[in-house]
Amino acid sequence: MFKLIKFIFPPLLAGLGIAFIIIWFNPELRDNLPKLEAPHIQAHHMSFADAVEKTAPAVVTIFSEGFSNQPRYQRQSTVRELGSGVIMSRDGYILTNYHVVNNADQIIVLLPDGRQYSDTQLIGFDTITDLALLKIPAENLPVIPIDHDYSPRVGDVVLAIGNPLNIGQTITQGIISATGKQTLTESQFNNLLQMDAAINVGNSGGAVVNSNGALVGITSAQFRTRLNIDIQGISFAIPYDLAMDVMHKLIMDGRVIRGYLGFRGTPVDNTGKSVTDLYTPIVGLAVSELDPLGPAWQAGMKEHDIVVKVGGEPVTNPQRTLKTIGNTAPGTKLEFEVLRGGQRLTITVEVAELETGLY
Repeated sequence: MFKLIKFIFPPLLAGLGIAFIIIWFNPELRDNLPKLEAPHIQAHHMSFADAVEKTAPAVVTIFSEGFSNQPRYQRQSTVRELGSGVIMSRDGYILTNYHVVNNADQIIVLLPDGRQYSDTQLIGFDTITDLALLKIPAENLPVIPIDHDYSPRVGDVVLAIGNPLNIGQTITQGIISATGKQTLTESQFNNLLQMDAAINVGNSGGAVVNSNGALVGITSAQFRTRLNIDIQGISFAIPYDLAMDVMHKLIMDGRVIRGYLGFRGTPVDNTGKSVTDLYTPIVGLAVSELDPLGPAWQAGMKEHDIVVKVGGEPVTNPQRTLKTIGNTAPGTKLEFEVLRGGQRLTITVEVAELETGLY
């Protein structure tokens, strides 16, 4: 065996040496040799870049300015409020918070592409939802994406887009932790989304979008201001369907006309106990804070009545019921089915108009 190896090895080495010399002095042969490559590893990472790319151009900065009471030639403008806004149409309709533009002498809108509009028109506002509708003289604007089939759910990932502290457009990320929040509002006609995305001064009126870039709601930081404390991890937004409903009414009438009955309703279960969780079935609204001059009292409704049907529809979703009442035109007669002392009664109420300050 050793003799066989000794006989074969020298010619093999000589052949390898000749092949090396030929390949070394012939680059075209060297380039055709098979190349050993490290295996390709595809990187998988989570990114919201596509959602931001679709939505960020439609979120603007809003400066609410006021003028001093000095003579005209000495007047100086000062920024009273800093906020954000969301472009809702290509022809310049913008939603923002009412408290951002309240008492403004001039409203300036700054687009992400650098365009600035100082001749902004205030179309109307709604103090109940803290929404205001603006109009700028522009065309072919980027519009926030809307998904009419989307319904916000607890656990959805959301992005808040705005201009906090005037440091420039910023994206923060969070999760929806609650829906239908009314405990921080003064009206049952308003309901909020609660989330933990970081919100600061200047975010008010900005966009909250989901991971696909569809509008979830309009940021509202008024509750942070109202409570006057530094809140960590709790922020709120006005749901997009409510915001769009308000916008359409402001465009049509310049104000929001709501039906008014004159009582508050607390969700209850089939035993009459208040429902405070998301899992117990709701069978009605317990009447409280009955306005002695309101339509419900005048029609014969009493404290502690339990409303189980409104207009023939069962009360299983308080937000939907209150929306039905709010969207009922004043002067309309609405039929209520109530439980009182174990008896089922039918009461017809003529809906009045909700006036500012009655909520």
